[in-house]
Amino acid sequence: MGKLLFQSAFKETIPVLFGYIPLGMAFGILFNELGFHWIYAALMSLTIYAGAGQFMAVGLLANHAGLVEVAITTLLLNSRHVFYGISLINKFKTKGWRKFYLIFGLTDETYSLLTGAQPPDDKQKTTFYLMITALNQSYWVIGSIIGAILGAKLTLDTTGLDFTLPALFMVLAIEQYKTIKESRPFIMAGIVAFLSIWLFSRDNMLLMSILLSIIVLLFFQKKQQTTPPITQGNL
Repeated sequence: MGKLLFQSAFKETIPVLFGYIPLGMAFGILFNELGFHWIYAALMSLTIYAGAGQFMAVGLLANHAGLVEVAITTLLLNSRHVFYGISLINKFKTKGWRKFYLIFGLTDETYSLLTGAQPPDDKQKTTFYLMITALNQSYWVIGSIIGAILGAKLTLDTTGLDFTLPALFMVLAIEQYKTIKESRPFIMAGIVAFLSIWLFSRDNMLLMSILLSIIVLLFFQKKQQTTPPITQGNL
């Protein structure tokens, strides 16, 4: 059963594999340009594992930003994870190091998989989620190491690598649609994204789109609660 569980988890993470390896390599190459040894790129991916936050850290370190500035900027960038965590409270029914690691390893892509993937055995959901989380982080760490080592040895052109993450999001969205077979959440997300771009600046677009999504979801939830169920007497 353990082998089947791992195979299922690996199959679910294949899109992330093809996204995280080149994206991690891009981070490793950029981090190497700061003059640090490649081992620090690996340690950063192991202990911080923040994706976009790590790319931002490269820019902050290059500009000699202070600790307070780094902390505030990282908090604002990763504030969306608060909303991710709230929606996964019922899924993370475990304690100890398992729960801590699931929280630590929660990225945008991992969140997408955890909300859409179905474990082959309902009794081992937590193990399945742990495998997905660990596999995703391993891809990022491997990519970071490869990029940092190559960056130290070769001069590489990274033009176009910045599109890897948006492309990965698109693939995961398609996979989620195939799983839930429901178009309304994706239509709503598209409308919210359009309104956020139209009404707010690009710097605030992500946070505003999250807030708008929460408002819309709360509205529909309240509407469902107030709508009386259909019974024989109502027909």
